[in-house]
Amino acid sequence: MSEATSRRVVLQPSAVEVIFAWFQRVIAGYCLMFGVLYWIKLIGFYPGSLWRFDLMPVHWQVAAVMLAVFFPFAAAGLWMLASWGPVIWFICAVTETVMYAGFPELFGHRLLILVSHACVALLYIVFRVVIYLQKRPARH
Repeated sequence: MSEATSRRVVLQPSAVEVIFAWFQRVIAGYCLMFGVLYWIKLIGFYPGSLWRFDLMPVHWQVAAVMLAVFFPFAAAGLWMLASWGPVIWFICAVTETVMYAGFPELFGHRLLILVSHACVALLYIVFRVVIYLQKRPARH
């Protein structure tokens, strides 16, 4: 065996990177589900008198249309592990946080959605920090 082949480095993702990739794909599934649910509300297939686009208040029309487009877009980016996927998810999460925490009198109280967005953001940060610490060179 030559010296060049003995020094060959094989680049493979670490276990944390593989788990992080699957984490992003699970979140992509949830984003797709939320996007479909917003579309169901927009087309009027949802039970309830105000859950059809032409009957919705204007604030719900703006929010529902934006989230119906952005959630599936975030799902695609997260599934492909693209760098823009988490950014679009973050826009969706901030939008829903502002809706439900900032204007509960207009959009209602959805504590579970707020907690889930916070947990996903926290897990994302933990994964990125652990991956960063694994990749940085060891100091002697």
